[in-house]
Amino acid sequence: MSTPFQSPPGTPEILVERLREAGYAAEAVEEATGGVVAVAGLVTLEGGAQVFAKTILGPDSDVFTVESAGLAELRSRGGVNTPDILCVSPRLLVLERMRPRRDEEHFWEQLAHMVAALHMSTVTERFGWHRDGWLGRMRQDNTWETDGHAFFAERRILRWLPEPLVEAAFDREERRALERLCASLPELIPPQPPCLTHGDLWQENIVATGDGAPVLIDPAVSYTWPEADLSMLWCSPRPAVAERFFAVYREIAGLQDGWEARMPVLHLRELLSTIAHGDDDWGAAEAVREIARPFRTRPAEPARPER
Repeated sequence: MSTPFQSPPGTPEILVERLREAGYAAEAVEEATGGVVAVAGLVTLEGGAQVFAKTILGPDSDVFTVESAGLAELRSRGGVNTPDILCVSPRLLVLERMRPRRDEEHFWEQLAHMVAALHMSTVTERFGWHRDGWLGRMRQDNTWETDGHAFFAERRILRWLPEPLVEAAFDREERRALERLCASLPELIPPQPPCLTHGDLWQENIVATGDGAPVLIDPAVSYTWPEADLSMLWCSPRPAVAERFFAVYREIAGLQDGWEARMPVLHLRELLSTIAHGDDDWGAAEAVREIARPFRTRPAEPARPER
């Protein structure tokens, strides 16, 4: 069971203070919204330069060192555009400023080329990573495993069931249905070699350089099935033009038949994480029930009276 971070209040003062401690003189902070872990924002420094910075409250942790290591690995091993890391400590992460993306076909085609190259160039033999990571405020178990179905079952689905809010969301039979689904993963997901994945590839983690090229931020990296990355983008809100991403990715990297039908199963990790973080007001629990419904046991039929 995970111990979540303390939820930060919506105030940038602590961020300004910790920037000052690290040698950055902040003149203004445009606070970012939507995050669940950090106090973050676009910071204007004395002299006019801008950086993106974030801090967390509560005890020091390795969340920023893990994030920076993930960004570095995506760039060095996978050729992914990521922000330059300007400062990292247990309390502070300072990154190169990026720009909002422009949702045009060319952008999503570029992104497809970048993600396909990441997946195709980093194929390996083991699932996991050399250290555990974070997904939101909670630990991501990246213990090495040679069996991809066992890895996804234990580290990405069943790992969430003991979390208090997940326990409260599902009854015993619903949890057993998820366990049966996990036992059936070899029949649901065809064998695929692991590769380096971003791990949290939805639209809010896709931004752009100054000249408009795609950039990935806020990773939860591990070596796992490439379709796990695709499921995050497929099943999360996305602009209509993002359909071009899947068409181009399929042309470059290929996808095994039935990939669209597998996306919801691979998205279970995100749905369960959403519930565990207390953010289920948009229906994540019902989505989990629908995915697991075929694995519920059927009630016994009543005996027919003899004639």
